[in-house]
Amino acid sequence: MGIKSFKPYTPSRRHMTMLDNNEITKHTPEKSLLAKKNKTAGRNNQGKITVRHIGGGSRQKYRIIDFKRNTKDGMKGIVKGIEYDPNRTANIAYIVYEDGTKSYILAPNGLKDGMEVYSGESVEAKVGNCLPLSNIPIGASIHAIELVPGHGAQMVRSAGNSAQLMAKEGKYATLRLPSGEMRMVSINCRATIGVVGNLEHNLINYGKAGRKRNMGIRPTVRGSVMNPNDHPHGGGEGKCSIGRPGPCTPWGKPALGLKTRNKKKKSNKMIIRRKNGSVIK
Repeated sequence: MGIKSFKPYTPSRRHMTMLDNNEITKHTPEKSLLAKKNKTAGRNNQGKITVRHIGGGSRQKYRIIDFKRNTKDGMKGIVKGIEYDPNRTANIAYIVYEDGTKSYILAPNGLKDGMEVYSGESVEAKVGNCLPLSNIPIGASIHAIELVPGHGAQMVRSAGNSAQLMAKEGKYATLRLPSGEMRMVSINCRATIGVVGNLEHNLINYGKAGRKRNMGIRPTVRGSVMNPNDHPHGGGEGKCSIGRPGPCTPWGKPALGLKTRNKKKKSNKMIIRRKNGSVIK
């Protein structure tokens, strides 16, 4: 897909860009694959804000995505359309199987209407097919990867991302994730061949605050322009430094560079190299 710009007939239009959506071929979602989506405004079940700057936005319906892809092994599925999904950066593909079952999957780059997709242990390793890591050739680009066999895809699901299968040894396969992290995953976990579509999503310039509000994202105010009773960075005369060795959260905790991962986390032993390049010993 390409990037579309506009004539600057208003100040916000001058820098605004959008995707031209040439990849999208189906504009009406399948009603049987829609679910209700309640707004949380960033609050948990106790009513406390756990994620800031969330609220409002356009009404959305959730698209039920088949992340497991283990119920139609060996059955041919036909791509009937590529759709926009308001709940994720990637587009989704509408699949109809031989027995009439309908489902959505993440649309990899290069998947077109009329193409066939399969899932299972003995299927061909081509774009859109889902199979265990044990049957995927080394060096292949993959996405929608399971962390635990049968739990459904949890890693590498956003637009333009892919992981690379680096090695297979014993019960584990070694993957290089988009962050640069090298990680071992059970060789029985499933993954889908290809790169997640909508590659140019990160090149969009929203142009005005209203587009972010339509997405349910509220304004973010810098701590340095607050009062000292509202933020550790606040106060001072004029344009003032934060007055601390490093940036802090509104609650006084270090904001950048502080490692928060639990050193006793069980999955630490599965990480070979972290995204910052440090090797796990």
